[in-house]
Amino acid sequence: MPSNVKSIFLGKAIRNEESAHQRLSNPVGLAVFSSDALSSTAYATGEILLILAVAGTGALKLSWPIALAIGMLLIVVVTSYRQTIKAYPKGGGSYRVASDNLGIYAGLVAGAALLVDYTLTVAVSVSAGTAAVTSALPDLKPFQVEIAVGFVVLLALANLRGVKESGALFAVPTYGFVGLMILTILTGFFRYFTLGPESIAVPVPAEIIATTAPLTLFLVLKAFASGCAALSGIEAIADGVAVFREPTAKNARLTLTWMAGILLFLFLGLSWLAVHAGVQASHETVISQLSRTFFGTGPLYFVISAFTAAILVVAANTAYADFPRLASFMAADDFLPHQLRDLGHRLVFSKGIIALTLVAIALIIGFNAETSLLIPLYALGVFTCFTLSQAGMVMRWVNNKEPGWKHNAAINGLGALVTFIVLGVVTVTKFRDGAWIVVLLVPLMCASFLWVRRQYKRVAAELALAPDELVDLNYQAYNRIHNHVVVLVKNIDRRLVRALQYTRTLRADEIEALYVDSVGEGRAAEVQKMWDQAGFGIKFTIVESPYREVLQPIIDRVRAIPRPSKDYVVTVIVPEYAPANAADGMLHDQTSFWIKRQLFGEPGVIVVDVPYHPSFDDDEPIEETTAKV
Repeated sequence: MPSNVKSIFLGKAIRNEESAHQRLSNPVGLAVFSSDALSSTAYATGEILLILAVAGTGALKLSWPIALAIGMLLIVVVTSYRQTIKAYPKGGGSYRVASDNLGIYAGLVAGAALLVDYTLTVAVSVSAGTAAVTSALPDLKPFQVEIAVGFVVLLALANLRGVKESGALFAVPTYGFVGLMILTILTGFFRYFTLGPESIAVPVPAEIIATTAPLTLFLVLKAFASGCAALSGIEAIADGVAVFREPTAKNARLTLTWMAGILLFLFLGLSWLAVHAGVQASHETVISQLSRTFFGTGPLYFVISAFTAAILVVAANTAYADFPRLASFMAADDFLPHQLRDLGHRLVFSKGIIALTLVAIALIIGFNAETSLLIPLYALGVFTCFTLSQAGMVMRWVNNKEPGWKHNAAINGLGALVTFIVLGVVTVTKFRDGAWIVVLLVPLMCASFLWVRRQYKRVAAELALAPDELVDLNYQAYNRIHNHVVVLVKNIDRRLVRALQYTRTLRADEIEALYVDSVGEGRAAEVQKMWDQAGFGIKFTIVESPYREVLQPIIDRVRAIPRPSKDYVVTVIVPEYAPANAADGMLHDQTSFWIKRQLFGEPGVIVVDVPYHPSFDDDEPIEETTAKV
């Protein structure tokens, strides 16, 4: 994209030395990295109810003890990740921890699971945000996919403008949502304990889930697995430690603690109210049912709905902050294309942001922006990362035996054990609902990572210079090159003259001009006559093309030129008109592009493009002409 277009949409480019000023304060960091975890409170309780509802309304009371169990799991995981941040102050998260301590294959599994997790974060969060919008405005339900895709595009544009700028922008919905949820929970508590349970009772929705299944241990475990979506995004701060202000590790650990405290209060508070208010599993979200009951359908209800939708959409920003960064780590290790490791116009990993956007949009369209269809794919990747990260930390403490290593190993060991058990539960209970896709996808991604690395290693080996080659790189060695130059001729015009002028500056064993007669009707004879009259003094070759092809006859002629060793090369000169504007570029054919593209892959062939710029032949100095352009 041209720089001036980037500046319009993304803002002025940021210089490398300004990177220190792009670091995040703790409040902004909380908004950037915690929005995913905090937003999960908007749908995690509802997912528990959705599973339990098939056993009847009486089973919904089990959502409270399930929520307590998830809350205790949250404390264990957060405590473990505080250890991870302390040990890895530059970030890297599960991928780096697993790679360093459990081996490269464990690291690749963690990396693949994280990439899947972040992609699903965007799809799930935006789909849940769209559900919040359609809960408040049911008439928009038929357009949920279009709304969700629009949200993703807006998020991508915001993140392409820079981490600091997007963080400041998304702080408003994050803190607005937290404040409104605290108000809702405290209002519910006040009404319950002062006016009695009936004061918070939620009217039974017109549509509720049918009761068709018995209450079994498997159903309870499945509800627990669905509710574990509340832990999504916990690892985000550990992945992005490097973007916090100094001291980075201390600020990241403090932000993680604040996030855990807020998340615990919101999730347990909403779950307790959902049970005691008699919230039913329906197409209307838990927050919508509670806020409508407590505040009616006045302005505050719509404000809460708006901020709920906003935080759910903004939650995807966590993935936008971490997915490109993780992709850059893996690209630096040769497991992903190197383009993903480069910073873009605004000191963000632009290509990673674009890749995440495209895949997330595909998921949203493929699953019709339905949160319940995406959730089963979600938790498996989350707990795979949790388990590998904590197991890797245990190995690190045991191997390094730093002061307090036994205590630290115990904390991470407990985290690894608990998350591994939950991983097993999630895999078994969600396998048929879609988790099998992740189980299949992660190994395929790991295989692709290894393939990419093999390709980079192969190319590196092909490009590497042996010691004797370094010694031999001198002026005499260059004289061994034999060069046969072929100038492509389309017409006798200024393009050709410019190309021939350049050709005469080359040291060549032989120069020939090549014309492909793809038109017939005496055109070749006409060009031959013009060539003879011009007196260029260069051999002129005409190749007949009875089927009116241009590219293949050129390739055949180039291949026919003898190249007995690597010291013999063929240089193909392609004269080309340089369009002055987009209209010229559209009107002129693209034959030269395909010629260069095809010949580029021919061993021993060098392709030289000689563009002709009409302004170059003006009488004005080049500097003035350039300034005018």
